[in-house]
Amino acid sequence: MGKKRNKKNKAKKEKRIKLITGIFQGNEHGYGFVSSEGYQDDFFIPQKYVGSAVDGDTVEISILKGSKDLSRRVEAKIENIVRRAKTELVGLFQENDGFGFVIPDDRKVYTDIYIAKKNCKKAKNNDKVKVRIKKYPEKGKNAEGEIIDILGNINDKGVDILSIIEELGLPNRFPNEVQMEAMCIPQEIDKEDIPNRRDIRKDINFTIDGEDAKDLDDAIGVRRLSNGHYRLDVHIADVSHYVREGSLLDKEAVKRGTSVYLLDRVVPMLPVELSNGICSLNAGKDRFVLSCSMEIDKEGRVVSSDIFKSVINVTERMTYTNVYKIITNSDEEVVKRYKKYVDKFKLMEEIALVLKQRRLRDGYINLEIPETKIVLDEDGKVLDVKKYEVTFANEIIEQFMLTANETIAEKFFTLNAPFIYRIHEVPDYDKIQETNRFLESIGEHINVTEKNIYPKAFAEVVDKLKGKEDERVVSTLILRTLKLARYDSENRGHFGIASNYYCHFTSPIRRYPDLFIHRVISEYLENGYEIDSNRIKHFQKKAKKYADSSSDAEKLATQAERDADDIKIAEYMENKIGEEYDGIISSVTQFGVFVELENTIEGLVRFENMNSKDYFIFDDNKKMLIGKNGSEIYKIGDSVRIRVIEANKILRKISFEMIAKKSNNVDNI
Repeated sequence: MGKKRNKKNKAKKEKRIKLITGIFQGNEHGYGFVSSEGYQDDFFIPQKYVGSAVDGDTVEISILKGSKDLSRRVEAKIENIVRRAKTELVGLFQENDGFGFVIPDDRKVYTDIYIAKKNCKKAKNNDKVKVRIKKYPEKGKNAEGEIIDILGNINDKGVDILSIIEELGLPNRFPNEVQMEAMCIPQEIDKEDIPNRRDIRKDINFTIDGEDAKDLDDAIGVRRLSNGHYRLDVHIADVSHYVREGSLLDKEAVKRGTSVYLLDRVVPMLPVELSNGICSLNAGKDRFVLSCSMEIDKEGRVVSSDIFKSVINVTERMTYTNVYKIITNSDEEVVKRYKKYVDKFKLMEEIALVLKQRRLRDGYINLEIPETKIVLDEDGKVLDVKKYEVTFANEIIEQFMLTANETIAEKFFTLNAPFIYRIHEVPDYDKIQETNRFLESIGEHINVTEKNIYPKAFAEVVDKLKGKEDERVVSTLILRTLKLARYDSENRGHFGIASNYYCHFTSPIRRYPDLFIHRVISEYLENGYEIDSNRIKHFQKKAKKYADSSSDAEKLATQAERDADDIKIAEYMENKIGEEYDGIISSVTQFGVFVELENTIEGLVRFENMNSKDYFIFDDNKKMLIGKNGSEIYKIGDSVRIRVIEANKILRKISFEMIAKKSNNVDNI
């Protein structure tokens, strides 16, 4: 067919559609969004224009005609699939007459996957399976696939957590050659290397961890100096001594980026021969470490420091529980057992308090948001869900590790060394203003300007609300206002802890950035801080690469850990249907309110379950639902009573219905 021509017989210029490339974010209801670099807002993709795109796909979109109103989200249509994000999925197999369907665990993949009988691979009803997509959904038709692995029945022990591992593509086992390399590493230190290190095996040092911890990568020692100052020694397992750059172990650690902790199991960054063996600072065993020794004054400032390689022998393996009993003198038996070290633990408490007070003066944002502790039985079933108990013994280790991380980061920043920093950037001004609109409803305000945003302003609000009703809600809201911390090869400071220099130095067994900077530090120490320019360029290139990959690995680990918690929490609530609880409204949305219970479990109360005859209007500024007649108001922080009406382990969903509200607060509008 020839080109179209106008009256002057000239070829019309074909109007080209501008295509924008981005990442599609699917939704269980079929519509989605596309985020594209260079565009501040996402593009909305109506269901009819999604085509065959699946969550995570790289796509090309065109803006829909007439969708230019910048006061609303711009609508667009997916024109092309550039790259598929998912070729394999995990889901629940459902038998049918002569064929089957797989319901994906990832609900953002909104379509079930049709499995022809020949591709069912002997899967049975309610088996969790891994399926390869052969044909993507299009024009109302389901995706088609074939089963490539059967994980087990949904009720079998461990299958729920295994499903998360497979769904997210986490490495479930080490390749044989990597495992063999680990097994060849001796489980005793090389005595010939001791003369190259500072021998401090006679010093008193402790590990302090949870009862279940097996990878003990930090030990501490303290003493009071004659000038009234303190000396704090932080010793970290010298993992880089065993995991050499470019080795099979190193390459595998780069791929993994971090260890992932999934309740009753761990997906480790390093094999157990290292993580629980030669690199673990087990009491009574000689171990190689990197040491950071700091002199700290009475104001909590590090006035001098020394970084060196050493060999230690941990005096005692302590737990948070026992250290807390010692410093509070609350258990005579425990105090008696560790009588000769009691003064050491009391001194640790004193130093930690001094360090914490200094941080608070600097503007450290001390958000005390409780973590969830999920208790499982031997079969992996949930026995209880409760707040994780944190005592000042935990605080001691936190303050000591923060101080070592800051000291190391500042030292190597001043050296202009190639490094990986842990950064936490200044939050967006617009987001702060959004938070302020809510805070003003309770008489508070984060005092910032667009050019002057300091952590102290956040800390003042948090401190003012300590112990008050609104503390928990405001802390959560501020956490959502702050940006996510990440890794970077450039030092940009850490806003949350009000620190100009920060890195992750203290956990090389389970985090690759720590392992990488250990390698950099070792090279500087071994060469008297005189590093060849080619090596600097080499490390600079690697620092950028590993900072990015480790940040991505951390996001994946966080998602996996959250998914595992959600499954087990929903499982726990499945036999609580009909029970009533008190809670507080933790979030208000356009479709209902989220209520958090005392044990940290959160569920959704949809509009239809509000048990109200009123029509609610969502006030985004004040995070409120306001009844049209003004008689009912629900806002963040309100105390309410709810009833559990749904809990679904497969969907990882908990739903409540509203019974009563304990506070109205009409005068806060």
